[in-house]
Amino acid sequence: MRHLKERGIGVLITDHNVRETLGLIDRAYIIHSGQVLMEGTPNEIVSNPDVRRLYLGEEFRL
Repeated sequence: MRHLKERGIGVLITDHNVRETLGLIDRAYIIHSGQVLMEGTPNEIVSNPDVRRLYLGEEFRL
């Protein structure tokens, strides 16, 4: 992944292992009910109250 980033190549990852995926990426899109709920950096995603309530859970930590 790092090698691809250094070459300027973007990669789309779809995964339900949130903790692992957020550790790999620069930006994420959270989709809920067919709509983009949030997009941002891993820290922005994790700190968003709607994402925590609907997707991650209140106790989620990176």
